[in-house]
Amino acid sequence: MADNEHDGVSVPQVNPLNTREPLAPSTANDATKDANPQADILPGDSATTKAEKVERHGARSNGDFEQSPSKRRRLDHEPAVVEAEPATPEPSIITDSKPGHVDGRRKGVTAIKKEYLVDISRAADSAEHGDDDAAEASGKRDPQPAGGRGGKKTKGGQNHGRQFGSSKDAIQLCKSRAQVNEFAPANCQYGEKCKWEHDIRKYLEFGKREDVGTFSGVCPIYETKGHCRFGWRCRFAGSHSQEVEHEDGRKELVLLSKEQTASNVNADEEEDGAGVVNVVAHTDKIQLRKKKFPTKKADKWIEYLSKTQQEEGVKKDRTPAGPESQGLVDDEGIPFKNGHANVHDNRARYVEPPFRVSEKRRIYYGPETPVLAPLTTQGNLPFRRLCVSLGAQVTWSEMAMGLPLLSGEKGEWALMKAHESELTPPAYSPKNVVLDYNNSKDLKFGIQIAANKPWLALKTTEVLTALCPQVRAIDLNCGCPIDLVCRQGGGSALLDTHGKLEKTLRGMNAVSGEIPITVKIRMGTKDKQPTAEKLCQRLVLGGPEAQEAGEGPCGVAAITLHGRSKQQRYTRSADWEYIAECASVVTKLKAERANITDTTKEPDGRDLPATTTSEGLPYFCGNGDVLSHIDYQEHIANAGVDSCMIARGALIKPWIFEEIATNQYLDKSATERLAYIEQFARNGLEYWGSDEIGVGTTRRFLLEWLSFSCRYVPIGLLEYLPPKFGDRPPAYRGRSELETLLSSANYKDWIKISEMFLGPAHKDFNFQPKHKSNSYEIEAEG
Repeated sequence: MADNEHDGVSVPQVNPLNTREPLAPSTANDATKDANPQADILPGDSATTKAEKVERHGARSNGDFEQSPSKRRRLDHEPAVVEAEPATPEPSIITDSKPGHVDGRRKGVTAIKKEYLVDISRAADSAEHGDDDAAEASGKRDPQPAGGRGGKKTKGGQNHGRQFGSSKDAIQLCKSRAQVNEFAPANCQYGEKCKWEHDIRKYLEFGKREDVGTFSGVCPIYETKGHCRFGWRCRFAGSHSQEVEHEDGRKELVLLSKEQTASNVNADEEEDGAGVVNVVAHTDKIQLRKKKFPTKKADKWIEYLSKTQQEEGVKKDRTPAGPESQGLVDDEGIPFKNGHANVHDNRARYVEPPFRVSEKRRIYYGPETPVLAPLTTQGNLPFRRLCVSLGAQVTWSEMAMGLPLLSGEKGEWALMKAHESELTPPAYSPKNVVLDYNNSKDLKFGIQIAANKPWLALKTTEVLTALCPQVRAIDLNCGCPIDLVCRQGGGSALLDTHGKLEKTLRGMNAVSGEIPITVKIRMGTKDKQPTAEKLCQRLVLGGPEAQEAGEGPCGVAAITLHGRSKQQRYTRSADWEYIAECASVVTKLKAERANITDTTKEPDGRDLPATTTSEGLPYFCGNGDVLSHIDYQEHIANAGVDSCMIARGALIKPWIFEEIATNQYLDKSATERLAYIEQFARNGLEYWGSDEIGVGTTRRFLLEWLSFSCRYVPIGLLEYLPPKFGDRPPAYRGRSELETLLSSANYKDWIKISEMFLGPAHKDFNFQPKHKSNSYEIEAEG
């Protein structure tokens, strides 16, 4: 649906990058469109997600949902289930000498031990004769087979008409009555005109579904905090309420609250839950909407950039022999340096001088700090909290768009929230003592933003610095391949404008206070035409224009390179050989800097980035296709990166961070994996809420994660190690019924799993998988 609907009125969706330019259908080719996410606009979607759906799919389809077909490999001896398929070429044999690889491994196929393979044809026949166990294996419980459990192969792509229904109470209880006892006086500001229910007993009997019996019937919020902010609307209300009889014989429903915590609940905890940080006040969002929030540093720096561009134009017409002798000065009488405004003199004119790069908080990356990548949709707070508990040392928010942040949009600012566990320091065990680094002041959580203009990036950075001080670093996204973002000049499009990108990062450093600035890039915009190596050199040393103007490097504290081009999106394998080439650039630059004899060309030490390396060079991280500790350690050793960023690998098995820490495979049992799902459900209820809407939201995001985690093939079932991205298993069964269920690619099984912890789904709740197939090239990273 191209527009949002409010009370029957169609409201055009705002372009998050340029409010004056209307959204138009995507120019992506058919292959790219097949990889696009759903079209249905949901209340919790961020600005990027909303606009992306409109751009790519136009009007929403109301057609019947097509169930997930199989995306699995058929073995040579395995016959087709329903229809004969065209013959496929014999898979090539892998002869790989890497540690853990065994000769005889076949390309594209996850080799499963024979005792766990399922004969699909036999299972299908048994299913037709009423064998439930065989039906479970073949996916024959429904008219169409479940994805990953056999059946004929059909076209992949995405479900463009994706809808989730709703999860609401049949009768809505007025908020003024939600957290008070039954006999408490009415204080609704709308009085008799209020359209919501005020009778608590009527609401509990007719308006609300029965309490959820999971978690032993105890509300996770009440159990953890001693007070539930949802009161009677909580789906576990029975655990923190009771009926008391008064002396006059009347019986009253009252809410319970633990004495030691009842008086300590503040407004922020009431709205966002305890333990959540970077909560922006409503008044600040209003100031942003009214464009009254001050951004003095950014305004000054934007003015400086404008003057610099003007002088660059003047310099093309005339190059003075000497600025001082020529008397060339700017509008405020400050002399130009080498034909350009002197950046250091400009800084001195600020009312509050910005932090120099070397004055920023120091950060650290090392082999002991695996990084959880920014993940679209799945990188939510409850999932990051789960990953931190399993050993993630650095986490990033979902990518947030600059314009909606500056407009005070609630959905976009929700992406900035972090859990208190993300404020703990990352692991720190370097081989050598590092310079001026205080691990106790370092954090795990960072924010990633996208912006297509320098002014937008600078203003967003200054606002974030002011309103979200508990941040490790602010990262500029230059790797997003989404057509909407790139067509406006943001995301991967910045890889084609190196000069603009450098100026943007330098400006962000000037206005970000003590918070370091980092950048995430791709190999380039086109296949077989990588540009990242040249860009890395510019980011480390500064471009020719900056060196001539005496500005030095832009001061990024870390560079993360995704080993794919924009054109690749998330297909094919990441190019770690090229990542290694770019990593070696840093080593070469160390030698070059040591050999500099002309001190006028040597960067000012005060402008070096906030790293802990003695050379003042940024950290360099690699990203792409890390699925095991073997991949991680191999890239650290052979590619020369400081650390690796992990995206889909963490979605498939969040304990990958635990494997990296212990440097061994962990064959998690089905019971252990189910415990992680329970932990996510608890985290979700504490964050999104334990009322009907909160349970529905938790269920939706849990199902989104299960669409990834179902692809995990237990270590004990594999013939060869390590597992690889792109390899797909033949039909198999687990070592237990629960393990088989957790490996199911049928979305109805995912709902069944969610009901173990969230109770039966609401009658109006609906979940449709994002992808029609079990595609391993899903857009996960922001």
